[in-house]
Amino acid sequence: MNRALAVFVFFGIGYFLSNFFRAANAVISDDLMRDLGLSAADLGMMTSLFYAGFAAVQLPLGVALDRIGPRFAVPALMLMTVVGCLLFATAMALPQVAVGRTLIGVGMAGNLMGAVKAFSAWFPPQRVATFTSLMVGIGALGALVAATPLAWLNQQFGWRNVFLGGALVTLLSAGGIVLGTRNAPPGVLWRATSDVSDAGFAQIFRNPHFWRIAPLNLTLLGTTLAVQTLWAGPYLFDTLRLSQFEAGNLILIISAGVAAGYASCGALADLFGTRRVMTVSTLAFLAAQMPLLSPVPPQPAALAVVFFLFGFSGAFSLLTLAQVRELFPPYMGGRAVTAVNLFGFGGATVIQWGMGVIISAFAKNDDGRYSVEAYIAAFGVALLLNALALVWYLTPVAPGAEKRASAGGVEG
Repeated sequence: MNRALAVFVFFGIGYFLSNFFRAANAVISDDLMRDLGLSAADLGMMTSLFYAGFAAVQLPLGVALDRIGPRFAVPALMLMTVVGCLLFATAMALPQVAVGRTLIGVGMAGNLMGAVKAFSAWFPPQRVATFTSLMVGIGALGALVAATPLAWLNQQFGWRNVFLGGALVTLLSAGGIVLGTRNAPPGVLWRATSDVSDAGFAQIFRNPHFWRIAPLNLTLLGTTLAVQTLWAGPYLFDTLRLSQFEAGNLILIISAGVAAGYASCGALADLFGTRRVMTVSTLAFLAAQMPLLSPVPPQPAALAVVFFLFGFSGAFSLLTLAQVRELFPPYMGGRAVTAVNLFGFGGATVIQWGMGVIISAFAKNDDGRYSVEAYIAAFGVALLLNALALVWYLTPVAPGAEKRASAGGVEG
């Protein structure tokens, strides 16, 4: 197999698994709450720990990617997912499943960032965004498998056996990256040499353009993941009384939208400009959330359209990685993208958990379900955060702050 193609394939498989694990709880949420005795706040907290673990390792991951390369840094982290899956599958109470979920997130933290770093070495600079969005679009199919197919697997084998199988598949995927890829083609510089000055993360965090981009990634990616990978399921179960398969079909539509958005956002940004595309897609994302604030929940046919637009427009958060990467030299690429990714997955942690806290503040109905008002409150807060982040993103950087920035470059 061509080495560049192997890099694309093996890192794509890893990202597929990351999407599967992050989205799995939405479909099996009822079973988790029943089997482990969880409340909505417990479920939100536990599910968000995937993103907390993911975010916690982003900065050291960036250093590892720039120093030892994705070939070994990514598989080393994936071993944590193997351990996490085993803990998750055998958990009998909240503390065990919470630790397992956290380790699964830690282990999946390097798949996308490692791919971005590897692609920067293996593909021409003008094609990196396109190949990244294509890989992410294909990898996002993992979330499709975590919808209706997972509902079927759960009914056939149970969620515990699904996660035992996930441990084995993750181990095989990690081995494929080690054996099937390399950090860079011969003669290509993928890390800083000893005589290159490197101010590290301080240089990134002093850049004023970074602080326009990072909050938008926090709210866009955070809200997309909070709904896609958890709260869409309880919303459908509680407000429309859908079955696991019916809810799985609609969650699959969100994931299909995400996959389509990931696959197309790079080409659209190349054609129309990243900033313009980010602005339009974020406005579409805000519009997609409005029907979820209705006191009369949309029926499944209407929700299918809403959910597809929600997933499609939310996926454009991927472009924030390309914007930030353009602000800094290539040898800082790993740290630059992990710095902005820290905000995205930190946002997923806070928003997903926060939505659970808001929903739990409302009393359950007589049949043990949360009311539509509980979900309106949670979705409304998320919508407000996204609107504020867009306003901040569009606010020009003060000329004085731009001159004081330690790194050159402008927003894409």
